[in-house]
Amino acid sequence: MTILVTGGRGKIARAVHAGLVAAGRTVRVASREPADLPGAITLNTAHPVSLANALDGISQVFLYSDPSTAALFVEAAENAGVKQVVLLSSMASQASNDDAAADPHGEAERVITDGAYATTRLQPGTFMSNAIYWSYQVRATGQIRLPYLDAEEAPIHELDIADVALKVLLDGPGGSHDGRAYPLTGPESMTRRHQIELITEVTGVPIEAVDLTPEQAFVEMANTMRNPAQLASLMAYWASRVGSPHPLEPNVELLTGTPARTFVSWLRDNPGVYSN
Repeated sequence: MTILVTGGRGKIARAVHAGLVAAGRTVRVASREPADLPGAITLNTAHPVSLANALDGISQVFLYSDPSTAALFVEAAENAGVKQVVLLSSMASQASNDDAAADPHGEAERVITDGAYATTRLQPGTFMSNAIYWSYQVRATGQIRLPYLDAEEAPIHELDIADVALKVLLDGPGGSHDGRAYPLTGPESMTRRHQIELITEVTGVPIEAVDLTPEQAFVEMANTMRNPAQLASLMAYWASRVGSPHPLEPNVELLTGTPARTFVSWLRDNPGVYSN
């Protein structure tokens, strides 16, 4: 049977696709904009006909979290006889406070897991690839300007997320992955100040780390994060992580048999990100 990989343009989906093909599986790749993906199909998850066409003949799905279209997906997947869904969610969905109740990943999880198929939820924390966004500041000003530089995170390499998804898909439904949620982190807790130091150490690019006050951050980040409630929630989370090492999850190594990749390895895998 055929495996559907959604979000085909993303780094995680590309790695999952490559791994499935290498394992001899038949794969259908879908994306909202598949122009540069040979053989990919267009998928509009808000359109029932598009979903039905994408899921026709599909046994397993690697699915990006989208609460706005989750109910439509469940209906289409059940109609198509899908047997397994591996959902890329987020560690934010685990939170138990009132803000978490409205977390989009948590909302998508609640809907997707009600479907008549086996479900496995992947819950990564901070992506190492988020550091790409800092490169624009570095090129423009030689600085990285962030609040709470001493907040601790355990960022994860996108290829580790892909490797876990690949393991679950290759094992298939009917086993120990059914109904499971796998929190995923990188191998070490570190401050963003230390991440910036490592960028300079590995790339040789000098960077001034500027620790913004919360007030400064609200002003400077408002253009990139326009939902004030989400920004306030993010700031509160960062504040809570200052001086508190991030718990490390062992699931990458437990599931893949390989230790999670380090931030230094991510920097070496992505040369030129911070160069002018």
